[in-house]
Parts: sequence; structure tokens; C-alpha cells
Amino acid sequence: MAARLLIVEDDPALAELLIWHFEAEGYEVRHTADGEEALLLAAEETPDAIILDWMIENISGIEVCRRLRRVSETSAVPIIMLTARGEEEDRIRGLDTGADDYVTKPFSPRELIARLAAVLRRSRPALVGKTLKVEDIELDPTAHRVRRGGVEINLGPTEFRMLQHFMERPGRVLTRGQLVTGVWGNDSDIEERTVDVQIKRLRAALNIGGGKDVIRTVRSAGYSLG
Repeated sequence: MAARLLIVEDDPALAELLIWHFEAEGYEVRHTADGEEALLLAAEETPDAIILDWMIENISGIEVCRRLRRVSETSAVPIIMLTARGEEEDRIRGLDTGADDYVTKPFSPRELIARLAAVLRRSRPALVGKTLKVEDIELDPTAHRVRRGGVEINLGPTEFRMLQHFMERPGRVLTRGQLVTGVWGNDSDIEERTVDVQIKRLRAALNIGGGKDVIRTVRSAGYSLG
């Protein structure tokens, strides 16, 4: 599964360079030069990571970062800030606002790619091929295998994607709409009631050995794992 990256940069030449490099690395990239639009894009489809310039149109990068951290869907999304401001106080302000890393211009695109990979390894290990573990369930995204209590569990492709989506966000309540987007894609015409059917199948597969139900139904909200 390609990592979804939102690049917020108002320098056309730099934006084009970053898009080219990150797409070459396999990222699914969306771009805007505008702070207002960045917030709309992040709300429309939660990215896996954000590259955010400090000085952008309409709303500053620092304010965009602050607002993203106030919203539950984007509160934990990794953010790397780009800026020509190299003063220590500015770096501290950016990090205090919620940025995960801070890169001062000019910089090497290869360095930025490496820094983003490092941030993703810490926050979203499945995106870089690491095994996920929640309670007694283990999911290997590379080998496409799931074990519970050491016993292998056979899942269909949709159930596997759904479990991975949950395990990348343990404890978070996901609405049916968010699950449709995360499992089937943003352009899917899948109805939300289909989510309930797939949840039932996933529960049956995970609980086949008599283990406790780790998928929690949150009334009028959605579902949560763990």
C-alpha cells in the first residue's frame, strides 16, 4: 500500500522537484500551495504524512500545523516542516506546535526522503514493511500473514486490508465512511453498510480460536481495535 503524502509548498519549482522525487519513491502525492486548501485536503482524505512549508498562501504553515493537531483524524499524522528560517527559536516553535521534524532550506531531496522514512518508521511501521502488533495479533504487511496468539489466521484480501487499517490506528474510533475510504479507496462506490458485513467476517476469523473480541463497536460512531 503506497503511503499517501500531502505536500504543501508554494514555490512551483521546489514543489515539482519534491513531487517527482517522492512519486519515484512510490508515494501517492497530493500537492497544494495554499494553507486553506491543505486543511480541506487533509480533512477529505487523511494523509499518511505531510510536508509543510512555513511560508505559504492564506494561512501560515505553523497555523496549519496547529489546526491539524487539534483534529482527531490528523492529530497523529507525521508532519515535517520546511522553512528558510534557521533560527533556533523558530525551530523550537515549529516543533512545539506539533511538527515531527524540521528541515531548513536549502536541502537535499534525498535527505528529506530519508527523514520522512525515519518518521514513518516510528509512527506507521506498516508503511515501511514492519510487522504490526496489537494485543496478541500480529500482522506482517510484506508476507501478507496474520497470527493471533502464534496461530496463523486466514483472511481474505478485504479483511486483511481492514485489519491492517485498524492496526495502523490502534484504539482510534473509525467511522464507516473512514473505513470505506481506507479499505476500498476514496473513489469507491461501496455502501457503508458493507462495512458491517466485513466487520462481522473479520471478527469471526479473529475469534475462531475462542479469543476475546478485540473489535469494539462504538454506538453512533463506528469501530475501534484494541
